[in-house]
Amino acid sequence: MSISSEERKRVIMEQLKQEGQVKVPELSHRFTVSEETVRRDLILLEKEGLAKRVYGGAVLPKLTSYEPPYLQRQKDKAEEKERIGRAAAELIESGDTIAIDIGTTTLEMAKAIAGRERLTILTNSLAVAYHLMESLNGGRFSGKIFVVGGELNPEQQSLSGTIGEHILSQFRVDKAFISIGGISLERGISDYDVDETGMSRRMIEAASRTIVLADASKLGKEAFVEIVPLSQVHAIVSDVAAPKEWLQKLRGHRIQWIEATN
Repeated sequence: MSISSEERKRVIMEQLKQEGQVKVPELSHRFTVSEETVRRDLILLEKEGLAKRVYGGAVLPKLTSYEPPYLQRQKDKAEEKERIGRAAAELIESGDTIAIDIGTTTLEMAKAIAGRERLTILTNSLAVAYHLMESLNGGRFSGKIFVVGGELNPEQQSLSGTIGEHILSQFRVDKAFISIGGISLERGISDYDVDETGMSRRMIEAASRTIVLADASKLGKEAFVEIVPLSQVHAIVSDVAAPKEWLQKLRGHRIQWIEATN
């Protein structure tokens, strides 16, 4: 029985992680699809930066430490991020103290916060802070917003560094909402910037519950800097269902997987 393109891509990525390469004829036989279909899957994975096509198959690309600018990332998978953001916002309850990091997906969550009272929100994202301020002034929710300071990164519209990490270490929050560059069974959650991952790590340490926001392109992907292992994550909100090969480990760590729907 043939499986969907997304499922094939996940299986291909798992094989790439284990063996370092995949071959088109073998994948064609495994998935019971044509070799041309497999090549199209590999082209999509290459466009997402997850694989590098070579003659007869694909290999893992060299690990990248580059992250596109914030405004550019906002346009990528915008609809999926909006769905994830709305689903994540539903996890917020009146009276919560929460931390929100700098990602474009957590920005969509911030935009979706409504109908909640007495929230206390910490963030190191200037974009998140701006939209929260607009919502607060518009009466969409009530509460307080704290912008955690540090060194300004204009491209990513973020504040980070040792000053910000020290400030965050003094707080305790109910929930931390974390946007990532990649998530894998082996390395947990990861991102690109050393300082910004340090801020995300401090938010996780301060939180009773950590919720990761990740669209399908982040699954099976490893970014430059590891933030925390999967064992420190409590829930994952994504636009797709959990990969079947991940289910056992997710259950083992008692991680809740939330699929955002329309």
